[in-house]
Amino acid sequence: KTYDGTTEAAITGATLNGVVSGDVVSLENDTTGAFAQSDVGENISVSTAMTLSGMDAGNYSLTEPTIAANIRAKELTVNNATVSDKTYDGTTGAAITGAALNGVVSGDVVSLANHTIGAFDQPDVGSDIIVSTAMTLSGTDLGNYTLTQPTLTADIIQKELTIGGTFTVNNKVYD
Repeated sequence: KTYDGTTEAAITGATLNGVVSGDVVSLENDTTGAFAQSDVGENISVSTAMTLSGMDAGNYSLTEPTIAANIRAKELTVNNATVSDKTYDGTTGAAITGAALNGVVSGDVVSLANHTIGAFDQPDVGSDIIVSTAMTLSGTDLGNYTLTQPTLTADIIQKELTIGGTFTVNNKVYD
């Protein structure tokens, strides 16, 4: 399963084997279990609480299965990140504002780091220039998550130049 902060496990495909023909015995509680941990990991033991029911259930004992599964990291996204257009300055530096994490499980300590600085893919004037980010996660629960970088674009506009100095214009005779 994908990390959700719980130990809940969904079980599918459990069937009884060995019931004597004609006996009425059913498997109960066969669709839920509990992971031994709630955090991301591989081959995590899953406990079950399967039971037998039916009028012939007393003739049987049940051995719980030994099962394990993985808990995969939950993918987080970044919402509301924007890049301001900038005036040409010969650099690729970009200012990002408004970035917020989306998808953190309630109660987990995870925050967004390096979320205010990006880099234009080019330093020259242009429209809809891709802005790369290097946002990361921090906090005690960051191991349960992965981060998808946002897709951002902005413009680099021309820098206006002025003419300075002391000007003199020579007078001339009409020609």
